[in-house]
Amino acid sequence: MAFKYFIPGISLLKSGGGNDIQWCFSQVKGAVDDDVAEADIISTVEFNHSGELLATGDKGGRVVIFQQEQENKIQSHSRGEYNVYSTFQSHEPEFDYLKSLEIEEKINKIRWLPQKNAAQFLLSTNDKTIKLWKISERDKRPEGYNLKEEDGRYRDPTTVTTLRVPVFRPMDLMVEASPRRIFANAHTYHINSISINSDYETYLSADDLRINLWHLEITDRSFNIVDIKPANMEELTEVITAAEFHPNSCNTFVYSSSKGTIRLCDMRASALCDRHSKLFEEPEDPSNRSFFSEIISSISDVKFSHSGRYMMTRDYLSVKIWDLNMENRPVETYQVHEYLRSKLCSLYENDCIFDKFECCWNGSDSVVMTGSYNNFFRMFDRNTKRDITLEASRENNKPRTVLKPRKVCASGKRKKDEISVDSLDFNKKILHTAWHPKENIIAVATTNNLYIFQDKVN
Repeated sequence: MAFKYFIPGISLLKSGGGNDIQWCFSQVKGAVDDDVAEADIISTVEFNHSGELLATGDKGGRVVIFQQEQENKIQSHSRGEYNVYSTFQSHEPEFDYLKSLEIEEKINKIRWLPQKNAAQFLLSTNDKTIKLWKISERDKRPEGYNLKEEDGRYRDPTTVTTLRVPVFRPMDLMVEASPRRIFANAHTYHINSISINSDYETYLSADDLRINLWHLEITDRSFNIVDIKPANMEELTEVITAAEFHPNSCNTFVYSSSKGTIRLCDMRASALCDRHSKLFEEPEDPSNRSFFSEIISSISDVKFSHSGRYMMTRDYLSVKIWDLNMENRPVETYQVHEYLRSKLCSLYENDCIFDKFECCWNGSDSVVMTGSYNNFFRMFDRNTKRDITLEASRENNKPRTVLKPRKVCASGKRKKDEISVDSLDFNKKILHTAWHPKENIIAVATTNNLYIFQDKVN
């Protein structure tokens, strides 16, 4: 498949004219019903390394994989659509009899392994158990066994008078998902992150208080590399919220905390990385200090740039870009929905203040994307410093329909195209987003629907 790479100097966020890129509706997956089943709510979205496959996990423990069709050679402007490739039940609900706790089947994270052969591999995790799945295709089946009939029944060996050589016959394509490894019983608390190392042999899993290092071939043991659990749980002041390996340095990883700090650790320094190599933290602005300061400073996601030079963090109100060489403050800060600062009290009462928004980079690290409420999602162009708010809505569901930028009016007189902050629907939220690694194609999860948007070059 021929990929179209990003062109430096072209803004991805402008809304018209010249070489500007506009965002268009491409597809929407999922039921239209307003009555959404809890099990159908999407809980994670992830492209594979080529972008040909797109996986989603839901609260019902299912993984659905979409495959990009080959580009239409006749219509050069028509890019391949994503269609269902495979659906399988990754996790089932379980019960911890020792603690009398139900373990939900909800898929917390999916991570793809780089493709090494015809099959694809991915890791999926719920709160307690991580599984390595093999996704493979079969389009031939063996026929002509000596001791078995075609319907599977065994033959009496005494009736076999001639020796047949079994042959492979073509059959309809079948995609099989099979669990190759199950990594269990290593986490006391809920797993919030998994990240595959750049050596492609090991990966980490993080829960609220500990981070473990696993080998992909070994399921019965893991190494504890971070443990922030205090001897007395009453002294607990922070928890781990996210963790990720560096994309190039196999010895380096970061983890973020509910206190708004990010710690970079080097596994060469010691077996237990309780002492960080770097601590990234921004001093709080005293003028913004409030009862909610600690809650909204909690980091919900951390992602390294593809280059490995920067990392991005998402807290409740903003996205921050950090240079790994500068710890005292971020090099860029983007306000996602600053107009909600005056609404924190009501957001605390309805528990929305605890929502965990994720963020992602585009393939060239020049644009970052994250979600908001009212099914809005935000993009920030790091080169031009422009930003845009777009909406995932079925109202614009004709293919190639250009998305109109949305604006929220915080106070004062509302203009014609603006939306009042009081009319935002906080039940409609975009927590999970993903960006194709090589093209301007994005996947955005609203409650139980997956929207796919792509660029339209004028």
